[in-house]
Amino acid sequence: MTSKPPQAATAARSVATTPPSAATVAAGWLHTAKFLTTAPELHFLPALDLPEIAFVGRSNAGKSTCINTLTQQKQLAFASRKPGRTQHINLFSLGKQNVHDAVFADLPGYGYAAVPKQDKIRWQQVMANYLVTRENLKGIVLLCDPRHGVTELDEILLDVIRPRVEKGLKFLLLLTKADKLTRVEATKALSIAKLQAGGGQAMLFSATKRQGFDDVAQLLWQWAHPADGGTAATPTPADAVDAPTDAADDVAGQSA
Repeated sequence: MTSKPPQAATAARSVATTPPSAATVAAGWLHTAKFLTTAPELHFLPALDLPEIAFVGRSNAGKSTCINTLTQQKQLAFASRKPGRTQHINLFSLGKQNVHDAVFADLPGYGYAAVPKQDKIRWQQVMANYLVTRENLKGIVLLCDPRHGVTELDEILLDVIRPRVEKGLKFLLLLTKADKLTRVEATKALSIAKLQAGGGQAMLFSATKRQGFDDVAQLLWQWAHPADGGTAATPTPADAVDAPTDAADDVAGQSA
């Protein structure tokens, strides 16, 4: 029986003991996401002590696809064939070995014209109240199709959350469908988004090409595990700028 040369044995040991990369840790954590509960109204949401990260955006911004891509699950978040029809707040728990350490909240898409006006108003108010009052909310991901840019409804939402962002709430303006842009268009869109991110960050993302996957995964890990000092997650800071001032009922009023 032949024995391995000393250098081969040393290499094998080093491979075995090499810790996983920050991106691998974050991706593995995201893959643990499981459906927790759904709520048609704010008061039906359970009170939780876990850090909660909300995903918001216009209908057709690619929110469900983004969540499914990040969690590496095909149908965790329901992608309706009729945009604007999903009208519940859906919660997903994360954490390995059934020890939950964070929650994702998938909020209904807004701004779809086919939804009845009264439903729009009701959901815009529910969403505004959630973003302003949810105590364990630690971060918000606003998804935006860069081909259309930040819309009037997105700007109203930014006004709603600005006071909390100024007090430390984490915020990411995520430009989805980045594969649809040329390199020049992507660079321009990201530069504009950084100016609009209001004390938060801006990144490009493509579910199709998995562009930005590692950076977003690590950032979300960092938000959910501040006690770890973000050791598993420090995306390259090509993405932060300063702040846009106050509103809550505007979301219901101006966008109906």
